[in-house]
Amino acid sequence: MTREGALLVMAGVAVVLLALLAWAWMRRTRRDARYTAPVGELPEDAVETGVFPGLYVATTRHGEPLERLAIRGLGFRSRVDVTVTSAGIALDLPGQPRIALTRDRLVDAALATVAIDRVVERDGLTRVSWRIDDDTIVDTYLRPQDASARSLADAIRPLTTTGSDA
Repeated sequence: MTREGALLVMAGVAVVLLALLAWAWMRRTRRDARYTAPVGELPEDAVETGVFPGLYVATTRHGEPLERLAIRGLGFRSRVDVTVTSAGIALDLPGQPRIALTRDRLVDAALATVAIDRVVERDGLTRVSWRIDDDTIVDTYLRPQDASARSLADAIRPLTTTGSDA
């Protein structure tokens, strides 16, 4: 085979792979279209208790850290500022509207080591479990930059249904 022929074969394989990736992402987007992130602001009387800059890693099905959900605003890894208040938490991702997770949505905050494409040191991620609708709980994984994952989880846990019951 000539050099040009090999190049054409490689280019063809690359185009097919990219088309398969696009097709798979479109299917995932259609599958998850029923979910919407709670966009908005937290109540005005909420008292801010901390801001944690870091990385937003992923949102997955509850208990399935390798099953990414393609939710508008939460589909891709990015920087995030997590604002913890007395009324819930807010996720501020660049270029996205603010996502407000009020206390009634928050289920749990814990530590994790792996999610989708991110493996970190033991307990290096904060996993926030929350209700995306009445019947569905999802897990959002965050990696704080200037604080430990434990300190972020500890700040959120008292706001959750698990933390309130304890």
